Amino acid sequence: MTTGFIYDERFLDHDTGPGHPERPDRLRAIVAALRSAGLWDRLEHLAFDAATPSRIERLHSPAYVHRVIETCASGMGYVDVPDSAVCEASADLAMLAVGGVMRTVDAVMRGEIDNAFCAVRPPGHHAEMGRSMGFCLFGNVALAAESLIADHGLDRVAIVDFDVHHGNGTQHLLEDRADVLFVSVHEDPMHQYPGTGFAQETGRGAGRGFTLNVPLAPGSGDAAYQAVFDEQIIPKLDAFAPQFVLVSAGFDAATADPLGGMRVTTLGFVEMTEQLLAVADRHAAGRLVSVLEGGYDLDALAAGVCGHVGALLESASG
Repeated sequence: MTTGFIYDERFLDHDTGPGHPERPDRLRAIVAALRSAGLWDRLEHLAFDAATPSRIERLHSPAYVHRVIETCASGMGYVDVPDSAVCEASADLAMLAVGGVMRTVDAVMRGEIDNAFCAVRPPGHHAEMGRSMGFCLFGNVALAAESLIADHGLDRVAIVDFDVHHGNGTQHLLEDRADVLFVSVHEDPMHQYPGTGFAQETGRGAGRGFTLNVPLAPGSGDAAYQAVFDEQIIPKLDAFAPQFVLVSAGFDAATADPLGGMRVTTLGFVEMTEQLLAVADRHAAGRLVSVLEGGYDLDALAAGVCGHVGALLESASG
């Protein structure tokens, strides 16, 4: 068995304009680093298709999905907020990203692969039901969780988001249900976009207690992340006993990142990955899919992804 990989050169066509942090060079840096490290040829490169609008409408409003498609087709430069910059191809590529993530979930559930990493763009964890935010159009990871429950019949899916920014979209799309545990560790929302993700946000209604937000002080590094994993995150995951683990893998908590204020090293990302793989081994027969979110210093992003993917490969071959 092995680690699946989702990538398509078409993702480079999501043109966000000059100076935008979420740029095609992010994926170019990842691909170059994986090749240089000898990891590229060890991955199972999966063929995949775009998700249909109807699948995206499972969590996003039909009016919003239509608006994203029409906005991109019209040539308008952004959806809802200038940060969410788009070009004519962006809606199609956002649906391709969702389709790629869905492909890995299906492949893991069928036993074709053990785990997977999805190098896709645009990212997804800020996308709300009816609104784009923070470079994100559709909730890639949230939609994968919905598919695992609706299409594969799972009862408990965990999402862990270690991007430096709180995954507000993922949380809000799923926070009223008890079949998805959402965990986000991020920089204190008093100091960081999008200003959500306080510890008191624990879910709503039937989903109360199934959201865990762990805000950390600016400047936190490997030791602080390890402490909250040991003391809060891993015990919460073990108590939930997920049948599948999804990861929103943002690498913008790295020391050099221009949009984050944290000091996580490549080793820190590897340690978090290994702990999440261990949770998947204990409860989910190793089933884990990781999806790229943020990370805007190209060197730190490339190093973080290589460490992360190396851990996935080691787990799959072990």
